[in-house]
Amino acid sequence: MNATPRLFPPLLRGLRRNTIRHASSASERESQTMRLPDGRILGFAEHGRSSDYPLLFMHGYPSSRLETLGIDEVALRHNIRIITPDRNGFGLSTFDPKRKILDWPADVQALAQHLGLTRFAVLGGSGGSPFALACANRLPPEMLSAVGIMGGAGPWEAGAHHMSLPYRLSAFAAHHWPSSYGGVLGLLLWMLRRALSSPSGTQQIDKALVKHFGIQGSGSSAANLRAILTRQIFEAFRQGTGPAVHEARLLTSSWGIKFEDVRYNKIRIWHGTKDANAPIEMIRYMAERLPHCELTEFSENTHFTLHHSLDQILSEMVPK
Repeated sequence: MNATPRLFPPLLRGLRRNTIRHASSASERESQTMRLPDGRILGFAEHGRSSDYPLLFMHGYPSSRLETLGIDEVALRHNIRIITPDRNGFGLSTFDPKRKILDWPADVQALAQHLGLTRFAVLGGSGGSPFALACANRLPPEMLSAVGIMGGAGPWEAGAHHMSLPYRLSAFAAHHWPSSYGGVLGLLLWMLRRALSSPSGTQQIDKALVKHFGIQGSGSSAANLRAILTRQIFEAFRQGTGPAVHEARLLTSSWGIKFEDVRYNKIRIWHGTKDANAPIEMIRYMAERLPHCELTEFSENTHFTLHHSLDQILSEMVPK
């Protein structure tokens, strides 16, 4: 995934208007925490019925457990209990700058034990893809019923030249000038807060939401969607910009995963051929090296239109 923040989480773009309207209020299930064996705190959200089949969603970058806000209708329709944990330093989870991608499966396993899950599916979205792969690589195969990647990040070892210049510059800054990169992220957040405090700014944001989300009119639907997006964006930076800078470096370095050694059977990947955030060439590179992988390409879909196939993806992920 690129090191540049994205404004619209892919899953949210696929929600229906009535779901967005219903999901604007917070609930206790959206801000749960547990203490990990080493004393760190792990935050997580749940959606759907607790009795339904568990699917752990690895959120994108930079994001948090709130990326799946409003997903309840989808979860109920597919009889899925969607659980979204905050990664290292995002949202409610303790930040440890020493942690790597391959450290993540231990946290997932601890969360599963905390929730009493013996078997579950894992789906990584966008920047969550290497973390889903890490689970496939490190967790006992009998714990995983399915592993999937939806519009996932590609490995930079496939060739950084596939990424656009702004993304390459962002990655370079995250590695070589992390303080400056964090400062840029902080400036962007400050500008967004300023816009949200201004009537004219909120009107412009609502117009953009109408355009990009296809909402009819810029009234309460756009306002509710703006409220959800605002919560999502600022929650990712609850602990400052340090966690985002840290993960940017992880995503644009070697993930520490040798694809040929990931024996889990099988890993499903769904990707749009017009994805500019994660070019299809990088995804094909990864899929060709995973021993048991099924890549489904969606012609003409981008990073933010793959949600049209969300029902198909979830149907293929979860056992009937």
